[in-house]
Amino acid sequence: MASLSAARRVVVKIGSALLVDRETGALRGDWLHSLAEDVVTLKGRGADVIVVSSGSIALGRGVLGLAGSDLPLEQSQAAAAVGQIRLARAYEEALAPHGITTAQVLVTLEDSTDRRRYLNSRATLETLLGFGVVPIVNENDTIATDEIRYGDNDRLAAQVAVTVGADQLILLSDVDGFYSANPNDDPGARRYDVIEEITAEIEAMAGDAGSGLSKGGMKTKLMAAKTATAAGCAMAITEGSRMNPLRGLEQGAPATWFTAQLDPQAARKRWIAAMKPRGEIAVDAGAARALGNGKSLLPAGVTRVAGQFGRGDPVSILDQNGHKLGQGLSRYTAQEAEKIRGHRSTEIEPILGYPGRAALIHRDDMAL
Repeated sequence: MASLSAARRVVVKIGSALLVDRETGALRGDWLHSLAEDVVTLKGRGADVIVVSSGSIALGRGVLGLAGSDLPLEQSQAAAAVGQIRLARAYEEALAPHGITTAQVLVTLEDSTDRRRYLNSRATLETLLGFGVVPIVNENDTIATDEIRYGDNDRLAAQVAVTVGADQLILLSDVDGFYSANPNDDPGARRYDVIEEITAEIEAMAGDAGSGLSKGGMKTKLMAAKTATAAGCAMAITEGSRMNPLRGLEQGAPATWFTAQLDPQAARKRWIAAMKPRGEIAVDAGAARALGNGKSLLPAGVTRVAGQFGRGDPVSILDQNGHKLGQGLSRYTAQEAEKIRGHRSTEIEPILGYPGRAALIHRDDMAL
């Protein structure tokens, strides 16, 4: 079974009910500071941490005095705009005393379905983690409408975990795991400690989306588990309202772990390898050796570009004799790649007229 103590990169999802008091609409400051202590502990072990947090609308509606359970779209978006500032400040104030810098990252569903946006999001998050920053991610409720919404942060958290190659996803919830039935309705419902495979029987137990067991109910959590585990990320559902909830999970608090069969990097490379290439990039002998040693592909080593592909599209990587070495996701269009091939990375900006990434294909976006 997965253990939080062994995590290398963790995504933690926090629901509004954990962060904001339902009665008063005020931030649960003591709880947030206890969570900050848990984050400090994880980072002290060398783990990267990303927080996917709800709460902007809940905080904003309190400030604006908006009552009622269902707000019109424009009022929800106004509340999100007001609350997002307070949400980001709350995390900053909780983590700054520990010497941890935070960053606000707002996304929509389009950012993961559009390959170019997906790669940009991945690069930004990777860079932030490289600086030791804890990104605070939320859906951009201020601009998102139904057709570009995740709709719940369980699935958003799973997509973030896939994007950054996390090995563990923790859903802090109002229920302490996955049950054979809703424990509020069925006293005989059984909680699963470990689920190794999400079968049709398990899916049937999730029932319909609903409230009580978080906004999306257990069905959305199961959807998140399918997304995460397919990408090599183990996922846990645990009750999060207690102080120091991550410490509690590590010390054996009730939870359900969904196991992943592959590690995140292997799962990602398998996904890239299965894609249909849109073009070809041939490399010289030096670049082929560098790729074999785990390096990224730089423009200087490219000898030929073929096909019509955009940023983020898969391309085949060929050696001097036309043998396929593997494939990867290009960070440049075919036209851009043709212009910069054979040139040093420092020459990219003068050639294209704007700054670009040093690697044409990053090693993390490559399957050899």
